[in-house]
Amino acid sequence: MNASVSIPSVLSLRPEAEQAPTSGIVDVFSYGRLKPGIIPLWVGEGDLPTPSFICEAAAQSLAKGETFYTYQRGIPELRQAIAGYHEQVYGKAFDPERFFVTSGGMPAMQLAFRMLAGNGDEVLVPTPAWPNFAGAITIAGARPVAVPMTIDAKGWHLDFERLEKAITPRTRVLVINSPSNPTGWVASHADLRTVLDLARRHGLWIMADEIYSRFVHDPALSIDGRTPSFRDVMEPEDKILFIQTFSKNWAMTGWRLGWLEAPLGLGQVIENLVQYQTSGTPVFIQRAGVAAIEQGESFLADQIAKARYGREIVGRLAETGLVELAPPSGAFYAFLKIKGATNSKDIAFRLIDEANVGLAPGSAFGEAGEGYLRLCYLRRPEDVEEAVRRISEALPRLVA
Repeated sequence: MNASVSIPSVLSLRPEAEQAPTSGIVDVFSYGRLKPGIIPLWVGEGDLPTPSFICEAAAQSLAKGETFYTYQRGIPELRQAIAGYHEQVYGKAFDPERFFVTSGGMPAMQLAFRMLAGNGDEVLVPTPAWPNFAGAITIAGARPVAVPMTIDAKGWHLDFERLEKAITPRTRVLVINSPSNPTGWVASHADLRTVLDLARRHGLWIMADEIYSRFVHDPALSIDGRTPSFRDVMEPEDKILFIQTFSKNWAMTGWRLGWLEAPLGLGQVIENLVQYQTSGTPVFIQRAGVAAIEQGESFLADQIAKARYGREIVGRLAETGLVELAPPSGAFYAFLKIKGATNSKDIAFRLIDEANVGLAPGSAFGEAGEGYLRLCYLRRPEDVEEAVRRISEALPRLVA
């Protein structure tokens, strides 16, 4: 386990840097990643490498010598491909000028917060939540405000009364992640309309993370194979930024390629921020992104099918009597409530040592996640089955 690090005061760092939180997911990942035979279900990625047709597009670009500075907003071919992808998924026209290529989903998020929040501002984040939200908000100089969700036998839900009570004169942004990492919660159209009405009444921006939108498991929430979106209920004047990534759909976590979708009129502001962040995403990586969108639907369909099967296997953990799990409606995570658990990080480390399975501790996702473990089930069925067997055998010892 990592010991806390004390920074000498003489170094005089900015508080935003000093206060950047350590990721509880990375702590566990770093602890067990080299352990022989480990089944690694701790991070948000599957077990397949990037498909060859995507790699070949990047290799061809490199062979052509496309290694120079490029468009800050992204090459026109990729921005057009992203617009076309949205037209295919959402059934209406999208202007390529709404889309800005970034070096991953995290830079897209950081661009969003750089535009919307800073010193003295507050950003509301329903929790449990991906810890990178709080991290990106903190290093922007703003303050993340956790708003705990509620849970019942049907799953997790936004508490709209609690959400509105958390709004103060300093509140600038509301983060909505649907499908949710880690809970698998999926917002309905009614949920999205309520959130949008709340944001309008209080003059708030919404930062929408819908990166798992194609991974929908509840038929009642599926719209032609994707989840409900703010794009279904919003008006052109609504203040919404969308972050996206190639990582999940097309097994490209290591490529660091994503995009930001923003209202028309923000183009020059975002271009300026990209210039001072990365000076643009490498062209050969963007060529890979074009290939992913244009040729990757069958691969994505296989990934979705694999996730649904993994979800069924993980559901067997409830048979231990030590796990509570509301079936996740979307994404590819099981957020397991471990009965009797008071220190999820300790259990995660012990599962590595005693079961050779890597899960993320629920405490990494905020106080509302304590007592839970997150399991990524986008893996080979054999691996998920073996992980379930090992966890089932180990848990009675760990919570005794």
